[in-house]
Amino acid sequence: MGNGTIKLFGISGSPRKASTDHIVNEALHYAFLKYHVETEYFSAMGKNINFCIHCDYCIKNKKGCIHKDDMQFVYEKMKWADALIIGTPVYQGMVSGQTKTIMDRCRAIAASDPNFILNKPAAAMAVGGDRIGGQEPSIQAIHNFYVINEAIPVGGGSFGANLGGAFWSQDRGAEGASEDEEGLKSMRKTVNRLMKLVLMMKKNEL
Repeated sequence: MGNGTIKLFGISGSPRKASTDHIVNEALHYAFLKYHVETEYFSAMGKNINFCIHCDYCIKNKKGCIHKDDMQFVYEKMKWADALIIGTPVYQGMVSGQTKTIMDRCRAIAASDPNFILNKPAAAMAVGGDRIGGQEPSIQAIHNFYVINEAIPVGGGSFGANLGGAFWSQDRGAEGASEDEEGLKSMRKTVNRLMKLVLMMKKNEL
């Protein structure tokens, strides 16, 4: 993990600049102000992200993915980061196709470097147009990705955050998400826990 400034990488798995883009950037900004972290950000909007086609190029060659697209930046920053945040919009009660594709495509980096996010604290956030419409299953899907790749899933604890940052946009994009006080509370609690775990792990490395 290394010492010094915490490196935090945030991903928005939304194809547009709206509520998910807003909540992930709010989380990065909150961490920057409170914990003085160094941040990097990736939005799926407008990016060329091909589906995993299970061709096994990555398994056979150990040289990354057969697709040379915008996922290269994600691979680099996941290895660079001390901690991760993945945010998704809720589509049909689950993560967006873009979020799922980003996670699927990490098979390629895992094939060449199984430890690419080993023991890195990682949080998830989801925003839906309905108050209860799939935020928790979406967060759990992202947590499954973390567990499979040996990162450390982090929630915000009971009484306000539980599994992670859960937002209700009321289908009003960034404006709706920014007015969701409970969602903002869940985001802050989750980021606080994420940062405290990273700091504790860095302290134990000294």
